Amino acid sequence: MSENKKIAKDLLEGVGGTENVKSVTHCATRMRFIVYDEEKIDKEKVENLDKVKGAFFNSGQYQVIFGTGTVNRVYEEVEKFEVNSVSKEEQKEEAAQQGNKLQRAIRTLGDVFVPIIPVLVATGLFMGLRGLVMQDQILALFGLTEADISNNFLLFTEILTDTAFVFLPALVAWSTFRVFGGTPIIGIVLGLMLVSPVLPNAWGVAEGADPLMFFGFIPVVGYQGSVLPAFFAGIIGAKLEKFIRKRVPEALDLILTPFLTLLIMIVAALFVIGPIFHVVEEFILQGTIAVLGLPFGLAGLLLGFFHQVIVITGVHHIFNLLEIQLLENFGNNPFNPIITAATAAQGGATLAVAMKTKSAKLKALAFPSSLSAFLGITEPAIFGVNLRYVKPFFMGLIGGAVGGFAASIMGLAGTGMAITVIPGTLLYLDGQILQYLLVNVIAIGVAFALTWMFGFSDKELKETK
Repeated sequence: MSENKKIAKDLLEGVGGTENVKSVTHCATRMRFIVYDEEKIDKEKVENLDKVKGAFFNSGQYQVIFGTGTVNRVYEEVEKFEVNSVSKEEQKEEAAQQGNKLQRAIRTLGDVFVPIIPVLVATGLFMGLRGLVMQDQILALFGLTEADISNNFLLFTEILTDTAFVFLPALVAWSTFRVFGGTPIIGIVLGLMLVSPVLPNAWGVAEGADPLMFFGFIPVVGYQGSVLPAFFAGIIGAKLEKFIRKRVPEALDLILTPFLTLLIMIVAALFVIGPIFHVVEEFILQGTIAVLGLPFGLAGLLLGFFHQVIVITGVHHIFNLLEIQLLENFGNNPFNPIITAATAAQGGATLAVAMKTKSAKLKALAFPSSLSAFLGITEPAIFGVNLRYVKPFFMGLIGGAVGGFAASIMGLAGTGMAITVIPGTLLYLDGQILQYLLVNVIAIGVAFALTWMFGFSDKELKETK
């Protein structure tokens, strides 16, 4: 029997047997089970399996962390035992019925924004690269100055850095229609209508241009870079489309459903939803700026400490909205270096455990988990090591607070979002790279030192067992 097949067999026994598995799927790092009876799970057995880096319940799912690559191979063996394997979307629908209203709302927000994040990551990298090549020192290497750069080249870079934000409402409306059961292409068109070139440009209005005034009191503008108007228009639009589809004759569905949906929704979006949620968005932005503007580095201290606690609760996707707003309005993201510090610190704490323990099994778990954290993914480190022994997690929180404090004091702000620590260096090529590396060294160093001195010994390993 192959190693992965044995792990799959023992894993299924640990979750109560195939008869206790309602459904199973996997993501990039975790196997996700929905079970009939939680009491039948032998959690200690599951967590002590080879290659398992941690296991926990979240969002109605029993999630077993294997890490990238490994999870695919083990899942292939699990499928051979004839369990009810389903797609991530199907299990998501099933899990969505579980948890309280806040958890379900935050999970839905994540489902909408997570598919959009890759293009925003790419946009941030383009911004960072443009900042790098436009630095005087870099241009001087080629005997150039900024005056030598052609306007056509600058226009080309604007295509790379501006497109995702100009058409952000189309991306948001598409994803929202998809999540709420509407037709995604209708969502795209609705979102594009919100940024139609016949409307006054949102950035132009912000700089003093006049909006269109309907009925003498409703300001109508384009919503370039906005999130909430498209998000709520997408929710209402998807539900409206389903409502209409149930009531029109099948022969007319292809014509009437998209026609009525778009007609009703663009009127509602431009005259009601847009103006209202544009104001709400502005309040959220101002609140975010106020928090980040707290004196003496308090924003970095607080966010750096609590960010990974929020990650455990699963509601950290709420930060996506705030980061998008910061990037769209200011072209930079002061959240990113603080979150980076929190992430790097957990990796530093895990690395200390790996180097201090004499347990070969724990070393084999902790070393790759710390590397994963340094690449921006903390789940293996948190659930596999730090939370299991408690103190390393707390030392990681302290390291994150100190690193976040340093980031706030230095005024660091990335050119993008969603990548941190080592990959995140690409967001700081515009002259901030040394400060960014210093913040990471501080966060990792503090967490490592505290864990080494006070946070772990093999005595804790025996007590946990």
